[in-house]
Amino acid sequence: MAEAVALWSKDRPIGAIHVSPLERAQETAAPIVVTHGISITTDPRLIEAANIFEGKPFSVGDGVLRRPSTWRYLWNPWRPSWGEPYKEQIKRMISAINFARDSAIGAEAICVSHQLPIWIVRSHVEGKSLIHDPRKRECSLASITTFVFNSDGVIEDVEYCEPARHLLPPKQK
Repeated sequence: MAEAVALWSKDRPIGAIHVSPLERAQETAAPIVVTHGISITTDPRLIEAANIFEGKPFSVGDGVLRRPSTWRYLWNPWRPSWGEPYKEQIKRMISAINFARDSAIGAEAICVSHQLPIWIVRSHVEGKSLIHDPRKRECSLASITTFVFNSDGVIEDVEYCEPARHLLPPKQK
């Protein structure tokens, strides 16, 4: 999948690649680095959202909602009560995106992050509700969410593509 993203990027003027410190993000960046001959900037602001379910199975259908011990963490979807507030995710992600843009010096920058922070910042930029059904996120593995800036440095558009779509498992109905 990472090689498909590198192939997608090969004709683009990539001037910087900023990456979450987590291993799978670093692995995703490796083929892009080789393709463009640039070095990785590890940025902790691009890390996955912190939450109390880290390292534990938590998805629709795994029974987590049937365990009363989890209920005390799930009372407030606006904060969210189980981890890092959405507003904090937006603040750190926008900061990281702007830093990467500035580092690219007139070229494009790639930020390798994780699904929830990407979806939350995209929802914020598009003026959508931050409360959402995770099954309906448009943010698959190795997908590209592009933030387009105007001449004043303001995000004016969001684009999305999936260069590795052919490698994704079929969607469950």
